[in-house]
Amino acid sequence: MNRPLLAAVVFAMSPYVFAEQGALHDPYTGGSAEAGAAKAAVCVACHGPGGNGAISPEWPKLAGQSSAFVVKQLKAFKSAQRKNPVMMGQVANLSEADMNDLGAYFAAQKPAPGVGSKDSITLAEKLYRAGDAARSLPACGACHGPAGAGVQGAKYAQIGGQNARYTEAQLKAYRSGERTTGPMMLGIASKLSDAEIAALSSYIAGLQ
Repeated sequence: MNRPLLAAVVFAMSPYVFAEQGALHDPYTGGSAEAGAAKAAVCVACHGPGGNGAISPEWPKLAGQSSAFVVKQLKAFKSAQRKNPVMMGQVANLSEADMNDLGAYFAAQKPAPGVGSKDSITLAEKLYRAGDAARSLPACGACHGPAGAGVQGAKYAQIGGQNARYTEAQLKAYRSGERTTGPMMLGIASKLSDAEIAALSSYIAGLQ
């Protein structure tokens, strides 16, 4: 393969585009992962180094998360559509460029694998892979993918490997109507029992 063709293939496969100044920019948000690294320093206190959530299982892992999804959530906190006193305070002074840079940074980080319980498989695997037609429950994997990688363009979250306690809390928040940033999730979570939410949260933590 000649060099120009090789360069074209590498460029096409890259998840980033090059700006004129040579910095890597996220194609979905236009944010700079390099600029985001400095801005993410304060995020380490809750989300861990590189956004891998090592501090508390109650807070989400952000490493490898869809940049567009991260930006969507930051905007939701800033507008108070999504409510969390800590996050609302953190995003209050962020500009749109700041949020785009943070999204690009976390999307570029390598996520650490999570661990799920084998006991969750019996109840959760069918719901995740096939849903439940009798209750009009779609498969989780239909939007989030077989390994929970999500869909960047549609702003569907990467959930594979996520902290189980965080996932469980969010599903319950959707079920109660406390969280409204995903209208589809409101309808889905409303049909899940506590046992199903717990099993799915653990099962999802083990996806990778």
